Amino acid sequence: MREPEQHAVRPPLIRELLLVVGLFLVYKLGRQLANGHTAEAFHNADHVWSFERAVHLPGEGAVQDVLLSSDTLVHAANVYYASVHFPATIALLVFLYLRRPRHYLWTRRVLAVLTAAALVLHLTFPLAPPRMLGAAHLVDTAQVYGPSVYAAKPSTDTMANQFAAMPSLHFGWALMVAIGLVAATRSRWRRLWLLHPLFTLLVIVGTANHYWLDTIVATLLLGAALAVIRLPRAIDTTGFWRHLFPVPAPASVPPITESSASTPTPWTPAAFRTPPDALTAADVLAAATPTHIPVEVIASPPPAPSLTTGAAR
Repeated sequence: MREPEQHAVRPPLIRELLLVVGLFLVYKLGRQLANGHTAEAFHNADHVWSFERAVHLPGEGAVQDVLLSSDTLVHAANVYYASVHFPATIALLVFLYLRRPRHYLWTRRVLAVLTAAALVLHLTFPLAPPRMLGAAHLVDTAQVYGPSVYAAKPSTDTMANQFAAMPSLHFGWALMVAIGLVAATRSRWRRLWLLHPLFTLLVIVGTANHYWLDTIVATLLLGAALAVIRLPRAIDTTGFWRHLFPVPAPASVPPITESSASTPTPWTPAAFRTPPDALTAADVLAAATPTHIPVEVIASPPPAPSLTTGAAR
């Protein structure tokens, strides 16, 4: 049986802010350390592209052709890629922290494990995205139609590692956002949140920022994280942080002692006293309306003369 959410204790806010910001800075630093492996990134891209064709995965160009059929559609896809990734994940964490503390802790742990595993792959397997691969014959839609979050030349990009295509955290985080909301809410429409990773999948492939294989690896890593990290039964904060940010304890019912539970209360006349506003028997008789019952008195007839008496005369 799942523990009610209202019984969970919310983690301290300052600690969570420091933890999330720290994890983000470590991730950004790790991505920067992966820069500079241009030759290896393109070599790995050739292998990924050849592998996808060998296993008959659909071409990324089929999705991009749909986007390029409309300037509005391709521009919307670029905006979605640039502006939804981080805000959607942050909004999920804020909502869960305020309304679903247990689910917040679970989601934060899963995202941390997924991001750490992705960072290891970014460092050990640099991969140029399909928009840079000549054999793919794809268009860099962000540079052509805008907006773009990357520099025109990867070597001059100081904000992001453009060779960190494998796995796709865009898709991995979007999938966890949907899973977290489906698990934490009870609305009959909650499964519509799965449209978010679906749209993200079409966007990252159609804009030539990721291969199909990037999303498959991200899904496998997320599945492994979900298999290891389970939803906690309760959340508790102890030590220094609890003293710094105390959480009021829930109201408790005084325990029933063994003596009071086993020994019956002795009978006393005071327990059966007449309430102060009750009427006594005398008050009831005095207040009763007198009732007169009519009585009819019938006089008895005179005695009949005796026969014996007349005969004697």
